[in-house]
Amino acid sequence: MTRIISGRAGSITLDVPDAGTRPTSDRVRESLFGALESADALRGAAVLDLYAGSGALGLEAVSRGATSADLVEKSPRAAAIVQRNAAKVTRSVGSDAEIRVHRTPVSVFLGGPRGPYDLVFLDPPYDLDEHELTHALALLAPSLAPGATVLVERAARSPKPVLPDALAHSRDRKYGDTMLWWVRLSR
Repeated sequence: MTRIISGRAGSITLDVPDAGTRPTSDRVRESLFGALESADALRGAAVLDLYAGSGALGLEAVSRGATSADLVEKSPRAAAIVQRNAAKVTRSVGSDAEIRVHRTPVSVFLGGPRGPYDLVFLDPPYDLDEHELTHALALLAPSLAPGATVLVERAARSPKPVLPDALAHSRDRKYGDTMLWWVRLSR
């Protein structure tokens, strides 16, 4: 069961697509969001959740104080689930946050002017080609606000993401089979 862990929408159960997605575990989300809250990276943040799956990461951020979230998911079935989950969270947080669901590939979404985003989650399918991930990060860089935080979630066995020149690794953390890389603007 996937749920919103804390905040104004805390304990709301989220629907999860039956196939093609891999929800971030509660344990990983608790640790991640604890770190984000201690860094004051959530309150008032503009959030982007790429490869949204169920939307759990972006919606958790909204529950904890982000003011907007763009949730990007190309699968029509998964995007419909993200839309339902977004409606549940919106009922809890009211008009304090704007949640938008985009049913489109990440590269298409990032191909136009977007942002600026303060916090970005990239939780692509583990089998996503590394070149495609690097391309998405390159497209993302111009949409980041100064001081933005980008979190890339991959399988622990995946190689460290290759970053475009505009981005730099900040830190990483392993949680069992999951690896999180923290990335920031390099300039």
